[in-house]
Amino acid sequence: MDEKFETADKKVLVDIVKLAQKRGLKGEFGDWKEFLNSHDKKFGAGLSDPSKRSHEVLAAFLKTFSKEDDLKYLLEQLKDSSHVSPYQSLVQITLRHPLYPLDYSFPSVDEGWIILNLKKKKVMKSTQIFAVDCEMVLCEDGTEAVVKVCVVDHNLEVKLNELVKPGKAIADYRTEITGISSQDLEAVTCSLPDIQKSMKKLLENGAILVGHSLHNDLRVLKIDHVRVVDTAYIFQSSDGSIHKRPSLNNLCKTVLGYEVRKDGALHNCLDDARAAMELLLARVKNGVDKDFPVQLQEPISLHIGGVRRTATMVTVRRDTRRTVTTFACFNVRSIRVVTIRPISRQIVTIFHL
Repeated sequence: MDEKFETADKKVLVDIVKLAQKRGLKGEFGDWKEFLNSHDKKFGAGLSDPSKRSHEVLAAFLKTFSKEDDLKYLLEQLKDSSHVSPYQSLVQITLRHPLYPLDYSFPSVDEGWIILNLKKKKVMKSTQIFAVDCEMVLCEDGTEAVVKVCVVDHNLEVKLNELVKPGKAIADYRTEITGISSQDLEAVTCSLPDIQKSMKKLLENGAILVGHSLHNDLRVLKIDHVRVVDTAYIFQSSDGSIHKRPSLNNLCKTVLGYEVRKDGALHNCLDDARAAMELLLARVKNGVDKDFPVQLQEPISLHIGGVRRTATMVTVRRDTRRTVTTFACFNVRSIRVVTIRPISRQIVTIFHL
């Protein structure tokens, strides 16, 4: 077993360590961070991103496991790493993203959560795939609750489209976003446990779950699932940034050539689920082993002369004396170039068409 870890590719070891983190697995010296504190007196857990650690450190951690069940699980990950589908490759890309440990650290031991444990080899190689999107409301205790869930398969056919009755008092239905009001839920009997049961049936055979910023949906569904693809993670920004979170609408315009919704339009979680699936299929069609850089410029709202304008950032220049940010504001008859300097003033230049 030790030899297998020593000869495995570093990317594979990074993925396995992240899975061990997510599952809370502990070796002889504890979990990953506890191991780092004892193994590396200089940096300790201060440098806990597995991708920033050497092959030697990763392998040393994995060799501290002795429980039979843990060893079997880790060995299965090694075996599966050399025979992966394009979809599983996107799962690994999601898993390796720097934001994954933060976004996908769920309180899954809390009451009401379900954890989908996938240990069988054929389950981990399943090519079934579903996309999900949820609408949420704000509860009086400050948490969010799901009020609608939509799931589609890889053919974009609907597998689940349900309104959900929250089990808490609602402070804000966010009707202007969700389109859902208290009247819409009066006759609804479907509960979160009902939805969890339906989701478990779809995913228990190892299906991959896709979504945009999927961690938000999983958090309100109270489902902890390992095989996920986050479409906010799988496209690279052309400027090299790895921390940008493109909106679904912006990503669809850039990659698919259409908008999911117009500005100010209500959300439609069925449309959003289908869009997430189409983004994944576009990524697979391009080849998951190839870079897929996209322009991820998000619209910015500005108030110019008391009028709200939507702008796209064109340039940003910084030096020791000042910051200059330039936006281009487009409408039918003119292009406005707005230059903003801190504290001082904004300069608007209008080019009439």
